[in-house]
Amino acid sequence: MDVKTRTLILLSAMLLIVNYVETMVVPALPTIERDFSISATLAGWVTSAYMIVAAAASPLMGKLADTYGKKKIYTIAVGFYILAVAMAGFSPNIWFLLIARGIQGIGFSMFPISIAFITDLYPRERVAFAQSLLSAMIGIGPALGLLLGSYVVEDLGWPYAFHTAAILSLILFALSLMYLPHTGNRKKEKVDYVGASLIGAGTVMTLVYVTEGPTLGWTSIENFGFLFLGLILYVAFVFFERRVKEPLLRLDLFKIRNFSVANLVGLVSGIGMFMVFIFLVYYAQIPSPYGLGLTIIQSGLIMSPVALGMIIFGPIMGKLMPKIGPKPIIVAGATLSIISYLMLWKFRSTPTELLADGFVSSIGLVAVILPLVNIVALSLPDEYRTTGLGMNTLLRTLGGSVGPVVATAMMETYQDPIVMLMNGQPMVLGFVPSSLAFDYISFFGVGIMVITLIISLFLKNYTFSARKVQRQEKEETVTA
Repeated sequence: MDVKTRTLILLSAMLLIVNYVETMVVPALPTIERDFSISATLAGWVTSAYMIVAAAASPLMGKLADTYGKKKIYTIAVGFYILAVAMAGFSPNIWFLLIARGIQGIGFSMFPISIAFITDLYPRERVAFAQSLLSAMIGIGPALGLLLGSYVVEDLGWPYAFHTAAILSLILFALSLMYLPHTGNRKKEKVDYVGASLIGAGTVMTLVYVTEGPTLGWTSIENFGFLFLGLILYVAFVFFERRVKEPLLRLDLFKIRNFSVANLVGLVSGIGMFMVFIFLVYYAQIPSPYGLGLTIIQSGLIMSPVALGMIIFGPIMGKLMPKIGPKPIIVAGATLSIISYLMLWKFRSTPTELLADGFVSSIGLVAVILPLVNIVALSLPDEYRTTGLGMNTLLRTLGGSVGPVVATAMMETYQDPIVMLMNGQPMVLGFVPSSLAFDYISFFGVGIMVITLIISLFLKNYTFSARKVQRQEKEETVTA
């Protein structure tokens, strides 16, 4: 087995475990809530703590990878992840678990580093196909998390999901130390820890505002203070980066058209793409006639087309991209996402219809994500590639955090009562999201993906073939 294939398998396997664990946490939340006797709001921070630290740490870990080497920082990220997963499985209380989940967020930086690894190793005409296999793990992992995670949580308890992931991660950690190559052109310069702290803290404050919006209120002084502080820190980051000699990420790189547009597309599309998961999971489990009334395991099966679509169409798009370029694929992905939201609006009365909606959505999802990482990876100089991918990850995470909050807010705003007759008198047993709530989520999703489509039209397309790349490299050799 050659070094490229071996590296791709190792990176894909690790990302598969990460995405499995992160999705497994979702069906485990009610059990965690009961085990620790905590509120649903506090239990929600089990996912928020990971997401917030992941977004904040990605640019810094990317910069460290560009400076000290991708293999070294990648294995450090995996080490953090193993430590945190092992801690999480033995959590005596919710606060210990939240600390473990935050440390896991540092480990998430292995995703942008993995993309950079592949870009270094593979020739340009094969980069997109290799990246598509990594991106497919974003679909396969969650499908396994919802299916296997549901069984593990019900039969063994949520700590065992962390225990099994820790063992598998440790095996891959040892293999990574042995077989991952050293790649890329390292640029020895000082790491801008001040800049990383500013943008990291700004991201934390912004995501805390988004996360706490439904609880504290979007316009409450307490919660709005988080957003205000986050914006101040972002402004301070920009001013500092303009003056520091060796910045975290050179701001003039945003003058590269494709880099700027790809980051904007990632931010906006993240809102729309992650809303669809909330829609599918909640609508599938809400009691009939308000929803489909499926069990957790049955709703996990409904999500399986998301993984199937990524597995099938990810590699196909990876093969197509060198020939037609990333722009047409993103445009097609945004269009399919619009169609999937319209399908969710009109066709969701049966599990089969919801399954078809999820399948179309998955194709649109991979058609947007795959070209984005390819554009960022190929538009930046080698020495800033991993940092740029970390920045793109941060922006996509910001967008992804907003989507579920918007969907949840709509479900809490528009509700129908569950009424039961008792002794001839109507009794309200509770409230569930109304059909109107899911309609509004669909309309909002359509609007977000239309904006994504418009922004993507500003991308500068590029194509290349193996013959063309070989000719260019030969000409450069002759000139030298």
